[in-house]
Amino acid sequence: MYSDFWTPIKLSLEIASISVIIVFISGIFAARILSRKRFFGKTAVETALTLPLVLPPTVVGFILIIIFGINSPVGRVIETIFGSQIMFTWWAAVIASSVVAFPLMYQSAKSGFLSIDPGAEEAARVDGAGEWKVFLYVTLPLSAKTLVTGLILSFARALGEFGATLMFAGNLPGKTQTAPTAIYVAIESGNMEAAWLWVIAMAGISFIMLFSTSLIKS
Repeated sequence: MYSDFWTPIKLSLEIASISVIIVFISGIFAARILSRKRFFGKTAVETALTLPLVLPPTVVGFILIIIFGINSPVGRVIETIFGSQIMFTWWAAVIASSVVAFPLMYQSAKSGFLSIDPGAEEAARVDGAGEWKVFLYVTLPLSAKTLVTGLILSFARALGEFGATLMFAGNLPGKTQTAPTAIYVAIESGNMEAAWLWVIAMAGISFIMLFSTSLIKS
């Protein structure tokens, strides 16, 4: 019973951890470029990047199936290289969680970068620092609070992902069954005791995440 109980939670934490690493790096990279560059269509690009934040999870799942499904060019390339499709795998759950969590990290990073006084970065350049040194030793430290907040919120969002994961990764016990999908199955089968335990565990983890962001902001 206890091993069956902890497996979905452990899987959720593993998937969310890998997802948040991907989102943290890609979100900072995208925010750095788009917060500094001006080009035609920038608004459309930013809208597309944050769209998963407002799209129904089932729509996100459907789009992922179209992009990575076995009948798509990307899906065929993946199957050729790895010998199997990506749908209904652990990595499918990581991709789904990363997509829905990315907008939170991107928005937090962009907000942090835009709040920095350009004079601080310019002073470092005048002292001879290259762009990478300016970014590593000035930009990142000055926006650390918003970046950590974005990291925590992204982790919480990835941890709670349900709809896109269910459609794209499925609900395979021990393989792709995360805590949210386990709760859904438990309720469907009438196992309310297990459902309550998973709900309490996930609510506790999410509370800690949000409480941490409040402490960082204060």
